[in-house]
Amino acid sequence: MTAELVRGQNHPLDRTRVEIRVAAGGPVVAGVTLGDEQGRLSGVAAVAHPGAPRRTGIEVPRQAAAEHRIAVDLDALPAAVHRVSVLLALPSGIGGLTAFGAAAAPAVTVTGLDGTGIVRYTITGLGAESAVVAVELYRRQDTWKVRAVGQGYADGLPAMLRDQGLPQAAELAAEIEEAVGRGQACAVPAPAPMTAGRSERPATGPSAAPAQDRPSPAPTTAADGPTPSGAGAGAGAASGPGAASGPGTGVGAKSAAGAKAGDRPPAPADGGPIDYRHPRRRSTPAPSSPRPAGPPPSATGPTAPDGSPLPVAGDAAGWSMDERLYNQAWGMFEDLARSVAAYRSAADFAETRLEQELDRALADPRARLGTAGDAARATARDKHATLVTQARAALDRDLAQLTAESEVVEPALPPAFARWDNPVWQGYHVPLERPMALRLGDLHLPEVLDLRIPMLVRLPLERGLWIDSGPDSYGRPGPERDIGRRELPGALTDGAPDEAELRRLAMETAVAIAARLLAIHPAGEFAVQVIDPAGAAAPALAPLVESGALPAYPLPGAKGVAAVLEELTRRVELVQMAVRHRAADALPADLDTAEQLLIVHDFPHGFDDRALTRLRYLADEGPAVGVHLMLVADRAQSRDYGPVLDPLWRSLLRLTPVPDAHLADPWVGHAWTYEPPLAPPGSQVVRQVLGRLAEARRTS
Repeated sequence: MTAELVRGQNHPLDRTRVEIRVAAGGPVVAGVTLGDEQGRLSGVAAVAHPGAPRRTGIEVPRQAAAEHRIAVDLDALPAAVHRVSVLLALPSGIGGLTAFGAAAAPAVTVTGLDGTGIVRYTITGLGAESAVVAVELYRRQDTWKVRAVGQGYADGLPAMLRDQGLPQAAELAAEIEEAVGRGQACAVPAPAPMTAGRSERPATGPSAAPAQDRPSPAPTTAADGPTPSGAGAGAGAASGPGAASGPGTGVGAKSAAGAKAGDRPPAPADGGPIDYRHPRRRSTPAPSSPRPAGPPPSATGPTAPDGSPLPVAGDAAGWSMDERLYNQAWGMFEDLARSVAAYRSAADFAETRLEQELDRALADPRARLGTAGDAARATARDKHATLVTQARAALDRDLAQLTAESEVVEPALPPAFARWDNPVWQGYHVPLERPMALRLGDLHLPEVLDLRIPMLVRLPLERGLWIDSGPDSYGRPGPERDIGRRELPGALTDGAPDEAELRRLAMETAVAIAARLLAIHPAGEFAVQVIDPAGAAAPALAPLVESGALPAYPLPGAKGVAAVLEELTRRVELVQMAVRHRAADALPADLDTAEQLLIVHDFPHGFDDRALTRLRYLADEGPAVGVHLMLVADRAQSRDYGPVLDPLWRSLLRLTPVPDAHLADPWVGHAWTYEPPLAPPGSQVVRQVLGRLAEARRTS
């Protein structure tokens, strides 16, 4: 059972021989320093690096790579060594990266020699840093523990070594760079010959990273203003996946239809078809590519009568089934985005060609009348219809494959990724380890309303959430909005949602997400706090209060606002100090170290200037130390505060309580329709899950 750590958190080690696995979004240099009780180094011999990969009890890789394995034998270390720090640095001239913030967040996993995971730490929040102390193993009273550090250095490897008390930091850093350069020169293979009739997509950008550590191609959202694609801009991507989560940034490969000509995959020299297969999908056929007469050599699963491979749940790269399903879901997202982009591009081309041919037919006044003009116009329209029909046939073929894949993937999803109507919740058991990602809802495009792609973000959440309860945000007409309304109960079935119904649904959406976060974490490792100055959220909060997940209904008025914000601000400040001084064991005994989700209902009512300042502080600093924010609010009601709240709104991922086409992917800019993760009408699944969680808390 792998424990997921956040910055500053520690975990005991039950063995002394371990392996440290590193996965990053590009080539990195891995090293280890052996420090005393204060973390100071005795000299260059206390550093294991590519130029000197072996020290007593330690062995590190010899060259830069996106994945590393470091062997550690704690029993073999000298008695003076009390801290074993794992260092990661970006090499100069390899991969083109100059800062960790430009790539996927690196992840470090400590495992046993048999591969059993002990702890995992995803180093989030990095920006201009080019070197980072990832984790450290430290000795405390003859026992070893592992701590998630995540201390970055913008000045690179020399500054990091100097901070650990090494006088020869600059010289050793230069020696490491030289050793990495020598190892890389020896490791680069000769170019492989191109396969006849096929050109592989170049592995560049974030998509060249291992699938398990690529940033999730999570949609972006905006607080204000449309983008050219008709969706929001200015908020960045969610992480996760890890994302987003994360979150998280974007997709590395652009669609041939949605990108500029210079960004398209190169055409094969012999004119054969381009291979658009997802770089980490194993047996799923490439969208818009001809199907082979028999199963491809790489296919390992069952095949259909025509020889094409049948979809298989978990058919993606990853170290665990959850990770493979996560990568497969986002692979489906990319495939759908690519297929729809190709269809839209073909339809636009057909329309442009029709206009040009009609213009040519009408350019000559002598040909405007009579049979010649009619024939030219008819021919142009026939060509247009043929092109559109061919493009739609290719899209339908791809959609059929993705629909079949979705039908086998959805039932196999774990609770963290599954909808509330998935049978997996009926056999729910409280997990013993933290999940890697969370399902925030579903995504779909107007070309195929029945195919829903799970919207997964990596955990812990790197961005806060904003559940929009404003009626002014849902005035855009469209066929998918009408279909979405027919799926919703009550007042929404007859037309546009009224203000009261939107507020109710927005708070129910917030509670559904909070309940899911509670359910997918081990008992006692996640908590929810609520600010509700007017006391209007009591009906929606009933499942949380009745199950004990929320100790009591929130205290109304400004006094209740101040009490919750003061408590969480104190927690953030204390944990930050403990991380900064590497003194996590010195935290007060009364401090709740569980991750916290703060739900703020009807914001900004009940907030004065001091409360607003504290809330912005929690939004900026909280995610790094386990405090996450969720606003349930109408953006228009905060206009009276002027631009002071604009940074807060833009830092949040906007979600909606009704289906709405407001999310734009950072890849080709599609406007995706988001659907909230509400339980089916009349279902008691949320209360049942929270009840089982409450029982686990009582017995633990």
